[in-house]
Amino acid sequence: MSNEGKVLSAQDRTSDFGSAGSRRVLRAGRIPAVIYGKSNTQPIHITLDAKEFTLKMRHFTDTSLLTINVGDKSYECLMKDYQDDLLHDQIKHVDFYQVTRGQKLRTEISIKITGNPIGARDGGVLDQVMYQVEIESLPKNLPDKLVLDVSDMELNTVRHLSDIKLPEGVEILDDLDKTVASCRSVKEEVAATPAATDATAATATTDAGTAAPAAGAAPAAAPATDKAKQ
Repeated sequence: MSNEGKVLSAQDRTSDFGSAGSRRVLRAGRIPAVIYGKSNTQPIHITLDAKEFTLKMRHFTDTSLLTINVGDKSYECLMKDYQDDLLHDQIKHVDFYQVTRGQKLRTEISIKITGNPIGARDGGVLDQVMYQVEIESLPKNLPDKLVLDVSDMELNTVRHLSDIKLPEGVEILDDLDKTVASCRSVKEEVAATPAATDATAATATTDAGTAAPAAGAAPAAAPATDKAKQ
C-alpha cells in the first residue's frame, strides 16, 4: 500500500458529543473517532470523512502506521479498534493510538506462511498452529506482517518462531522455540485383523445363543410331573 493510502484527513470535534451527537455526525457523512496515546494528557476527538476512511481501511493492518492530518497538525497513529454496524454497512466509531517517534512500541502482528513444502508434495499435510505474535519495534520499522517461508520443509518436520526472518529493528517477544507450523504424514486407519474379526463373530454367536425366544415361537416345555395314579 502506498504512503498516500495511509494518510487520513480529519476535523476537530469540539462539541456535540454523546449518542445523539454521534448520530448527527454519522448522518453528515462523517465518522466520530478519537486519538489517544502517551503524549496526550487528554484524548483528541476528531471526525473522519466516511467515504475516504471506508475506502482506505480495507488495506490497514494492526501495524499500519497512519498519518492523520487535523488542521495544521499531523499525528502518527495505529488503528486499534473500530465499531461497525453490519446491518447498515456503516463504521460508527474508530480508536487510534498515537505513537512517538524514536520510542519503541509493542504490538501483536500476524504471521503469514508462504511456499509449498517439500513434505506436502510427498503426501504430508501443512498445519499452521500459530497465527500471531507480540513484537517490539520502532514505529518506522513496523512491518505489516511477519512471513515464514516453508518451501524447504520436509515430511515430519516443524518450523519455529526462530525460523522467521525478521525485518531490521524488529524483535519477537515470545519463546523462539514455539512451533509455528508442522508438516506431518497423513495417518492411515488400521485395518481390522482376521483374529479381531473372528473374535467379534464369536462374541456375536455367544450373544445369539443366550437370546430370548423369537416372537411366535412355541413356549418351552414345563417340568415333568408325577404320573397320575392308575
